[in-house]
Amino acid sequence: MNVPSDLRASRQFGDSRPPHQVSFEFFPPKTDAMEERFWDSVTKLAPLHPRFVSVTYGAGGTTRERTLRMVSQIQSQTGVNAAAHLTCVGASKAEVDAVVRGYKEAGISRIVAVRGDPPEGVGKPFVPHPEGYRSAAELVEGIRRIGDFDISVSAYPEKHPQAPSWDVEIDNLKRKFDLGATRAITQMFFENADYFRFVERAQKAGITQSIVPGIQPIHSFKQISGFASRCGASIPHWLAERFDGLDDDPETHALVASAVAAEQVLELVDEGITEFHFYTLNRSNLVLALARLLGVRPD
Repeated sequence: MNVPSDLRASRQFGDSRPPHQVSFEFFPPKTDAMEERFWDSVTKLAPLHPRFVSVTYGAGGTTRERTLRMVSQIQSQTGVNAAAHLTCVGASKAEVDAVVRGYKEAGISRIVAVRGDPPEGVGKPFVPHPEGYRSAAELVEGIRRIGDFDISVSAYPEKHPQAPSWDVEIDNLKRKFDLGATRAITQMFFENADYFRFVERAQKAGITQSIVPGIQPIHSFKQISGFASRCGASIPHWLAERFDGLDDDPETHALVASAVAAEQVLELVDEGITEFHFYTLNRSNLVLALARLLGVRPD
């Protein structure tokens, strides 16, 4: 990119800076200590006025009640819009619909609808419940029948590992939008070129809705690379090299992680991206710094 420094979108300030929207993803804490960190992070990020804060749903729906509790508390205690994840794994349509009605009764108007991972974990074959929704698209359609929800769905810049072709991948995304999805949020990726190629494919297929980049700060390279290998996200060689030898050097690891995330986000900004979804892993420090780079600050 040969754009002069003072013309780059990421270098603009004040009224000349394009407004950015952010959202944050958390997972339900399992212990008292984890819950304390969860609320500390939520409390620090809420003043940024995110579009929404989402709370995930465990494999096989194992955290259903906890997810509803955390989402309800976030919305009531912080005033921030909260989104509950919902999957169609291990439950009948009637059971899933009952959960959706429970969200509606609790005043939750935003849902992140994903097919979900089986109880055996990421990468294992998905087997629909005999009386359940068979895909995220069907799930979106079912949610729409119950209420006027804001529905986010998932997208895969490097293709879902179980999708046989790019045509199938894009057709599936389009079907989710055709049945009522509001936006798509991508799985983590580390090569921005993958994201832009994916968006181009979607646009050629007639998709006009937002495809929001999902950004994963690397709090632990070992943890993230392990998860990436199971869910079909690639780790570029240059990225692995940056973290090589830092397993026992947490201070340098944290600095490198900050630089990597900042580089990715600012490059996206310079290419015109104004919406971001951050996978927080229930940590706030690095996400707060990235939001500041976007000009998103507390009141």
